[in-house]
Amino acid sequence: MIELTVEIPFSAAHQIEGHPGQCARLHGHNYRAVVTVAGEQLNGMGMLVDFGELKALCSQLVGALDHRYLNELPAFAGGNPTAEAIAQHLHRGVASLLAERGAKHLTVARVTVYESDRSYATYRE
Repeated sequence: MIELTVEIPFSAAHQIEGHPGQCARLHGHNYRAVVTVAGEQLNGMGMLVDFGELKALCSQLVGALDHRYLNELPAFAGGNPTAEAIAQHLHRGVASLLAERGAKHLTVARVTVYESDRSYATYRE
């Protein structure tokens, strides 16, 4: 199994409703989304997928979050836009885009969302 990873930064604001501390107030983060795909089949150039192609695909999803107030987005309706929820949202979105493009040889291994250098959440199915 081969894994390929891209990292995409974005900035956004959110608040965690019901949180007993400071996170209940409106605040922002300089996030980093780290997306890892996996597969066993390489193309004729010896690549699992081109880094640029994967980054462009992931940037579509991350771009919809960049410089936004996450609580207002439909993707997080009915729940808080925590790092965990963002990671799950991006994982499912990347998997859906890969399926639409017919990239059956690729799976999304995991998505990690960093809220800071030392705080992050990882989602995998």
